[in-house]
Amino acid sequence: MSTTIPGNLHVANDVLLDIVGNAAMECYGVVGMTAPNAADGIAKILPASRLRRGVTIQSEGAGLRVDLYVVIEYGTNLQTVSRNLIDQVTFALKDQAGVPVSAIEVHVQDVKIRR
Repeated sequence: MSTTIPGNLHVANDVLLDIVGNAAMECYGVVGMTAPNAADGIAKILPASRLRRGVTIQSEGAGLRVDLYVVIEYGTNLQTVSRNLIDQVTFALKDQAGVPVSAIEVHVQDVKIRR
């Protein structure tokens, strides 16, 4: 399979959102994802089928800009969990989709005890 086939690969935004959501939920210290706009001011954890609602992506010149809206486990270091989350999501996007990442912003919406 050393033959190169000309063409382009286009990955749908929904696929990228799923990759990011699943990578985020695998990260230690992340309890769940929340919707970016908590209408009543209370962060509600989304079910696994709606993880992509806790992620927004935008295409920029240098790559993809990702915003994550997460709930972090009580007692964990927010900075360490956020750094691990950024690393895990960056790796997943580059490894699974071959997409360069320009920026990842982590928005901690709430801190909860894991049940």
